[in-house]
Amino acid sequence: MHSYPNHWEADVVLTDGGTAHLRPITPDDADLLRAFHDRLSPETIYYRFFAPYPKLSSRDVERFTNVDYENRVALIATISDVMVAVVRYDKVAPGEAEVAFVVEDAHQGRGLASVLLEHIAAAAMERGVSRFIADVLPENRRMTNVFREAGYTAQQSFDEGVIRLTLDLEPTHDAQEVMRAREQRAESRSIARLLSPGSVAVIGASRTAHTIGQSVLRNLLAGDFQGPVYPVHPTAKAVAGVRAYAGILDVPDPVDLAVVAVRADMVGDVVDECAQKGVHGLVVVSSGFGEAGPEGRDRQDRLVLTARAAGLRVIGPNCLGIANTDPEVSLNATLAPYVPPRGPIGFFSQSGALGRAILQRVAERGMGLSTFVSAGNRADVSGNDLVQYWQEDPATKVVLQYLESLGNPRKFTRLARRLAKQKPVVAVRSGGSSQGVPTGHAAGALSLPDYAVTSLFEQAGVVRVDDITQMFDVAQLFAYQPLPSGPRVGIVGNSDSLGLLVKDACVRQGLKPRDPVALGPTATAEDFDEALTTVLADDSVDAVVVVFIPALTPISDDVAEVMRAKAASAEKPIVTTYLGYQGLPAELRRIGDNGETASGSIPSYPAPEDAVRALAHATRYALWRDRQSGRHPELADIDGARAREIVDQAIGKDDGPASSQSVWFTSEPVQQEEAAADRDTAYALLSCYGVDAVPYTPVSTPEEAVEAAEALGYPVVVKANAPDLRLRAGGSGIRADLHSPTDVRGAFDALYDRLGTEAELVVQPMVVPGVPTVIRAGENPSFGSVVGFGLADVTAELLDDRAFRLAPLTDTDASDLVHAVRAAPLLFGLPAGATSLAEQPNVEALEETLLRVSRLVDAFPEVAHIELDPVIVNSEGAHVLGARAWLREPPDRRMDSGPRRLRGVTF
Repeated sequence: MHSYPNHWEADVVLTDGGTAHLRPITPDDADLLRAFHDRLSPETIYYRFFAPYPKLSSRDVERFTNVDYENRVALIATISDVMVAVVRYDKVAPGEAEVAFVVEDAHQGRGLASVLLEHIAAAAMERGVSRFIADVLPENRRMTNVFREAGYTAQQSFDEGVIRLTLDLEPTHDAQEVMRAREQRAESRSIARLLSPGSVAVIGASRTAHTIGQSVLRNLLAGDFQGPVYPVHPTAKAVAGVRAYAGILDVPDPVDLAVVAVRADMVGDVVDECAQKGVHGLVVVSSGFGEAGPEGRDRQDRLVLTARAAGLRVIGPNCLGIANTDPEVSLNATLAPYVPPRGPIGFFSQSGALGRAILQRVAERGMGLSTFVSAGNRADVSGNDLVQYWQEDPATKVVLQYLESLGNPRKFTRLARRLAKQKPVVAVRSGGSSQGVPTGHAAGALSLPDYAVTSLFEQAGVVRVDDITQMFDVAQLFAYQPLPSGPRVGIVGNSDSLGLLVKDACVRQGLKPRDPVALGPTATAEDFDEALTTVLADDSVDAVVVVFIPALTPISDDVAEVMRAKAASAEKPIVTTYLGYQGLPAELRRIGDNGETASGSIPSYPAPEDAVRALAHATRYALWRDRQSGRHPELADIDGARAREIVDQAIGKDDGPASSQSVWFTSEPVQQEEAAADRDTAYALLSCYGVDAVPYTPVSTPEEAVEAAEALGYPVVVKANAPDLRLRAGGSGIRADLHSPTDVRGAFDALYDRLGTEAELVVQPMVVPGVPTVIRAGENPSFGSVVGFGLADVTAELLDDRAFRLAPLTDTDASDLVHAVRAAPLLFGLPAGATSLAEQPNVEALEETLLRVSRLVDAFPEVAHIELDPVIVNSEGAHVLGARAWLREPPDRRMDSGPRRLRGVTF
């Protein structure tokens, strides 16, 4: 009998946005099970047992609650420590088990059965069960649909009045897509319940001016919230002119959202009362949690555990609050007295202090928001949840995120990539230089260098900018102008010098500027009209930059009217430096029927370089979005079973060589007790995935070197193979193009005399010279399986010219990875001494090698790090001349590869 499997516990979001806790059943759940069964309707009991079963006998209870977590497994779902659903399987044959559900009537239709199926299937696969059998009565259509819509490969038969469903639990693309679609709907709904409440209670509403509780209450009232607001104060009869209640339980009507502004040590009791009241969500603006030290962190974790167990989501603690500008909601549950008007931008900020300044900045630029969330310590609700919500929100066209930490980076990049195919995602991430996170955040530091994070963001289509100013520069273009269809830029202005500045800035940003149309300092509105008409009609122009800073005064609005009129019908973006204004000046703003700033408004920038930088970001994003995401091509010669044997055998060794050097891929030292570095293991694993490294023979004498050369076949190389020397082709640790025993003896003696026995000299077949590259891949603690690529030379190392992508790679990802390094042009030209295109490096072979390595590390999280160094790319292909691997016990991948669950909280 297995011990209690703690890792099967999970908090999950249900389809209506509520939460539940899943865990394995235990003998102590006997009373919970009896009470649960007593609440079931006769119909539900009949569907489960195929007969009337009004009471569970003591023998039934003992059998149902005593399981071995191997052949008999049961998971229960609880809300506020009340059992509301159960799923179990009983093994009936090798690899096969019968599965059955029952969900309490009051909680049916909330997605409990589907999420329980995901988790019981994962538990079954862990225990060697690969097939479920379920018998369902024909009239139990709801349960039949659960099985049919699960995404697993299913077969159906009908016998003696019962439908028998057989489910193959082997992971499939369809099953994964079904799970993620359900996850998206559930998490989106959980945020919608927070942002669109029908009623709000402010717990801790104070009669003292300028306190947190009173500020939130007054902002709610001043913002014209469309539902009732209930101040909660232990003694006051009214606060801010609104009737107050001593406690949340004293409020006579339902409460959807509670804003909590009491002392940190009182929040726990408040959460318990909110759970009893049936509140849907909490916004905790109180401080004194994770940012206050270990005691506060413990208090923060207990807050989240209590809330989730009761079915609530939590924003905060230590946050600014949330806002929704929808006129039917008009929610300003923040500490900021003013929220910008309605607009197409959704904003997520982790910083409360910065959040208030952000709201002011948005308003000053003339932009509008759809929704705003300040997550504070992001103990529960995070940017990932908001990404799920904004994907479905028709009012949000652009997503902005100010990130101080990433709780689940791999999930973020997956969700952001899906959202970015529909809507631009612009992110500022602080702490890039230190890779640290603010005190109190429920997330760890990232274990990749900051430039690697940028590389992964690029793969996801996220527009990463350096600061808040650049974020708004880009956002105002995305929100109010069409996307450019290409990099070709037309330039119109009344200053020759500024026109040239624009052209130079375009070149620096990788755009393709046309010669500026210089209208001169005395240009009239008619001149601008004629020039813009011509440039916008030019098929060789994808976007237009207009510069208008006249030297003479007074200045009329005629030019602005011309620009606004052109933008109203243009299908190409127009950006401008208009009188040095920043934002959307009134002269360039189009107003919609509802009084909001409308699409077609022209963003202005104080300097031409700012306008061009924003346009370059938009162009790169537009080109990324128009590209196909690529496919995962079928790859021959993959033997996963053999690779599994190699991995298991390698991890079982305790005498293998180890490395204590720091590997840049993980940014963490690989400790001896955690990993073994083994060239033979690396070669064997690569061979299982169709990558045949060039063999080599270790030698210790000149005679052995000659024998090896004869066996391998001339020409050969003699080289130092010690990893610490890091000597590659063209370096002083190699003698190449050896055609005779004399050449081999001379090369061996020269290297041995200079480097000694520590060089680990080897003989290897000669490979036609080409471009030396390096591929590194493995399991990163923050992002999961990642592939890195760069050129294998000292200059690339010194300049950190590396690029990264998440595994498994698509064919598009592999191509992007190769092109992403600054030295990539070396792979696409003729090598030195080449005379024809036939001698050009075979980049397609390199990309296939990247694909195969990415499949390997994605399939085996035990591969902490594998290094192919060097990989010579020549006209004949990509040749791996050296490889090493570090293996260790596999990390937990459940946060983004297993059944859906919320981020865990542990003590």
